[in-house]
Amino acid sequence: MLRRDVLKTLAALAALPAAAWAEDAPLQTGPSTPFNAQTVKNRARTLAAKDYAPRPKIPQEWEQISYDQYRKIWFDPRNALWENTNRPQRLDVFPPGLYYGQAIEINVVEESAASPLVFDLEAFDRTDQFPDLPLNEHMGYSGMRLRADLRNSSAFSEYAVFQGASYFRGIGTGEIYGLSARGLALKTGDPMGEEFPDFIAFWIETPEPTDRSVTVHALLDSPSCAGAYRFEITHGDVLEMEVEATIFARTDMDHVGIAPLTSMFLFDATDRARFSDFRPNVHDSDGLLIHNGAGEVIWRPLANPKNLQISAFGDQNPKGFGLMQRKREFSDYNDLEALYHKRPSVWITPRGDWGTGAVNLVEIPADLEIYDNIVAYWRPAAAIPAGTEHNMRYGLQWGADPAPNPAELLRVTGTAMGGRPEGGLVMVIDFENGSALPDDLETVEVTLRSNTGTTTAGILQRNPETNGPRLAFTFMPEGTEAAEFRVQLRIGEAPLSEVWLYRWTQT
Repeated sequence: MLRRDVLKTLAALAALPAAAWAEDAPLQTGPSTPFNAQTVKNRARTLAAKDYAPRPKIPQEWEQISYDQYRKIWFDPRNALWENTNRPQRLDVFPPGLYYGQAIEINVVEESAASPLVFDLEAFDRTDQFPDLPLNEHMGYSGMRLRADLRNSSAFSEYAVFQGASYFRGIGTGEIYGLSARGLALKTGDPMGEEFPDFIAFWIETPEPTDRSVTVHALLDSPSCAGAYRFEITHGDVLEMEVEATIFARTDMDHVGIAPLTSMFLFDATDRARFSDFRPNVHDSDGLLIHNGAGEVIWRPLANPKNLQISAFGDQNPKGFGLMQRKREFSDYNDLEALYHKRPSVWITPRGDWGTGAVNLVEIPADLEIYDNIVAYWRPAAAIPAGTEHNMRYGLQWGADPAPNPAELLRVTGTAMGGRPEGGLVMVIDFENGSALPDDLETVEVTLRSNTGTTTAGILQRNPETNGPRLAFTFMPEGTEAAEFRVQLRIGEAPLSEVWLYRWTQT
């Protein structure tokens, strides 16, 4: 998908100089209707009781514009909701068109009443290269962006975006957008194709002057279900989101992805030879981290396989999972434009009992970094039958390193591999230094297992650059096309490091 290009362009356009701006046209609202905590849930329940009906479209000429033409229209931040007030938030909207042929409903909630934002083309600035396009009664905005004074500097900076299907993004202060989250994933990786639910309406509660958080409600719709969502969003060095949702099933739903994350992984030191590129790494995330219900901490480096690859990590009541960007130095990427070292990790913490299921990881082949080819989500073991409701609650944290490490286990900081002239592969795993690491590595036990081929016992040494341990071993595939590995450092019966899991495939 090319969402990253659109969001990057919009962010750049938002920074255009004031001389390019047109006359002010502040966002306006229409007639209000009553709103309470049950409004969105009642609407979702009513929607699910009916057959699915796609939303009407804006004139097709808007979808036929080019990417360059779409860049010629942008929101004027002087027209933002709550601009020139003492409210702590600002709300911007995105134009329709190109990839966004169906408008979304955006409502502002104040004093138990919801008022819809009325579409106004004059809220946007345009160059003379933006075409004259027809309007119809279905015109509307394609998404929204939240801004706040993140650095106590009186400058309002963006920190969250909702746009496209049920996708949304967030960043901690000082970061730039990378991976995305979704309201729901359906049939991801299924042979018959994936279903993409849409957020078709939002309600934003007007914040009080002293509020650090903002509450957003969302209505989701798709052929399989409808849903009511509530987001409580708090900006900071780590952006916090608390999500409550109720899904109303139209059909039997046997492949549901809860708390889905979508990211990009092109290459790193595990498959560097496949890409002719001046950069040593190109990815928005480099690993899947899982804290499972049994108390294990699992690190699974991401891969860009030649064929679609789906992994399921069975669990009961997981403590958390997320897609991490652990390489945080500019030199890790050497990219002055993409700034991958500033892209956030996202950690998901289940609230309540999630029961039995699996963390699923889908890795899709990709040859360019514009494609989001990584998906991770929780898949419940039990289907959601038609006509029933499914409640879920979880937290999302967006930041450089938002995942907890209560056991103070040594984290995996890097994985590399390459061929040997005499055959086989050398695999190298770097772990961070830590207070639990003994001076004498001879006392550290290495558990190393693979399900096929043969491996050497491995050599554990200190990496002089990090002072942490490095494990190196040789793997002989012996004709196999794929192999699963499990590695952990231990001291006696106690784990010293995360569990490193890796799936190698023949390239």
